[in-house]
Amino acid sequence: MIDQFLNYLRFERNASPQTVQTYEDSLREFESYLAFRDGGLSLGTVDTDLIRDWMESLMDRGNNASTINKKLSALRSFFRFALKRRLVEKDPAHAVTGPKKSKPLPQFLREGEMDRLLDDVEWGDDYKEVRARTLFILLYETGLRRSELTGLNNADVDFEACQLKVTGKRNKQRIVPFGTELAENLKRYITVRDEQVKGDCDALFLSDKGYRMTGDQVYQIVHQHLTGLTSLKKRSPHVLRHTFATAMLNNGAGLESIKNLLGHESVSTTEIYAHTTFEQLKRVYEEAHPRA
Repeated sequence: MIDQFLNYLRFERNASPQTVQTYEDSLREFESYLAFRDGGLSLGTVDTDLIRDWMESLMDRGNNASTINKKLSALRSFFRFALKRRLVEKDPAHAVTGPKKSKPLPQFLREGEMDRLLDDVEWGDDYKEVRARTLFILLYETGLRRSELTGLNNADVDFEACQLKVTGKRNKQRIVPFGTELAENLKRYITVRDEQVKGDCDALFLSDKGYRMTGDQVYQIVHQHLTGLTSLKKRSPHVLRHTFATAMLNNGAGLESIKNLLGHESVSTTEIYAHTTFEQLKRVYEEAHPRA
């Protein structure tokens, strides 16, 4: 049956040799497991529990969730093929759910790194420099997504109430407060922008040519200024969103409040930052305690 399936991949699906080899490796491995479990077992007598036992054995041997899911995907494709060709009477892999992949913890800048960037770096007075520093302060103080930042219009800034009207995912709007430092920098930025950039656009942040800034342009500015400042692999605007959330949590803000500021649908999405701060706490403990 395996040979028939592999020929189907080669000649009917035109799968690449590498894909065929990957599927064959997974299926031969499963076949070997059946022989190890019981010499009388065959692919035609496999049930769902046996597939789950195989996955458990893969975990015991140190395979991660991604690897196991790939092997399970090969098994699902095989049994779909076998059922369609009436080589088996049922598909035992259909109801099997693979292990969940562990989500990587978000990367963030430490408060001291942000202080060095905003306070110790010598920023110029021209439009590009004033805009770049304002972008950093805004992202750090509000946790906005890149698309939310580029979507801001002049009318979305309320200096009297010190708040932004932000349009997030699925056009859902929320109000985000900001402090006096950002207010002062925004006012200075707007003054310099209006003096040095010609543009007939309602956008708050303009490109050098007077058009609404794109997400790529914001990314380039952030990446350029974070290079040399941090050893993080990721140096994107989203890192500043993570930095905002982590700083808020470290300084006493509740998860529900951070959820509302970030525009998350569920607090479960925000809980990842609690894991982040706990991992940071573990590292501090291991470095500081003499018996850790």
